[in-house]
Amino acid sequence: MNHPEERPRIFGTGLIALDLVIGLDSEAPIHSWAGGTCGNVLTIMRYLGWDAYPIARMNGDPASERVRADMAKWGVKLDFANCAPTGHTPIIIQQIKRARDGSPTHRFLWTCPHCGKRLPSYRPVTQHAVEDVALALPGSAVFFMDRLSRAALTLAAEAAQNGAVVLFEPSGKSDEKQFAEAMKIAHIVKYSDQRLSEAGGAMTASSATLLEIQTLGSQGLRYRHRLDGQISDWSICPAFPAPSLVDTCGSGDWCTAGILALGAKQGLSGLKKMDAQGLSKALRYGQALAAWNCAFEGARGGMYLVEPREFQNQINAIMNGRPVLRTVVRHESTEPSVACPACPPSTEHIFSAS
Repeated sequence: MNHPEERPRIFGTGLIALDLVIGLDSEAPIHSWAGGTCGNVLTIMRYLGWDAYPIARMNGDPASERVRADMAKWGVKLDFANCAPTGHTPIIIQQIKRARDGSPTHRFLWTCPHCGKRLPSYRPVTQHAVEDVALALPGSAVFFMDRLSRAALTLAAEAAQNGAVVLFEPSGKSDEKQFAEAMKIAHIVKYSDQRLSEAGGAMTASSATLLEIQTLGSQGLRYRHRLDGQISDWSICPAFPAPSLVDTCGSGDWCTAGILALGAKQGLSGLKKMDAQGLSKALRYGQALAAWNCAFEGARGGMYLVEPREFQNQINAIMNGRPVLRTVVRHESTEPSVACPACPPSTEHIFSAS
């Protein structure tokens, strides 16, 4: 599908947000990073060597400019990041805490802790974006979506027709009609909740699903496939031990990216040719990335602290059962502050990163 000198390409639409990460150290800066499931997956895919194209409605407000700057830092392609009609970029506050047993836990805040107003929430791209984005889809290897809309489904179907693997990662409840349509388009369905499994799973006679993955948290994941035309039994992949347990947020996004990086480089034709060994390798790679991510605060905090070469050394160590002994830490710069859009000017410093 791709010439040897070309990077595989992934397009994606869904939750792309500004993550404000409040760590355990109350004196440490609040980190402001591009986040959301789709934002994380696409940025990680760029980190893994792909060309990544988010499809979003960023309008130039401070949150969207911070997201754009962070994504651009990693080389994410922003050609379709400000599709009309534009809107405010979602803001999500993540607070990392310790549970009673000392284990890390986190919670998400969707309202400003100072003024109490709801922070900007997700708004899907509209049909206005379809024509321009569709022209760029031929030759892409993957289309990712974690939120459904008419435009997302139209683009996913177009990408599939052009030979891309469509991965749908449902985040929760959605329109039943659109959900059923997504099942007829998506080749990989990955989810963490029990509802879809209890309803019979994603793999039905009318679905396009070739690989169904249910994540099980610290227990790992289970999966089934029909790459050979027959629906396989469920198989379980136990999780790799995390080298350090600091924060689990974002580990599912790293797992998704790892699976795609090894399993979908050649698009749909490559996925259909994959054997059981190749599939297992892709899944285990994704799980190794998920385990590695647990050692850092924030959904992608490790990217800002570990040099890329050392990152790969650490992943290899995890996959081979060796201790992750050495960490090469890069200098971490301070991110600019971002204010709550609803707060009075006198309190706009609340999200300051310094």
